Amino acid sequence: MTRKEGTLTAEADRLWSVEEVSRFLGVPVATVYQWRYLGVGPKGHKVGRHVRYIPADVLSWVREQP
Repeated sequence: MTRKEGTLTAEADRLWSVEEVSRFLGVPVATVYQWRYLGVGPKGHKVGRHVRYIPADVLSWVREQP
């Protein structure tokens, strides 16, 4: 594996923060937090004290929306 391929793989495997999900979806950060509280948004994961999102989960959630 070349260095460039390793970088791309690492980037693809990186978890997204609430702010990154907010930017990707074009909604306020507060909306992402509210969705999490209500259990209606993309699946988030606790990592220590932080909430992180797997990009593939966010994309799947978007595709499932009517």
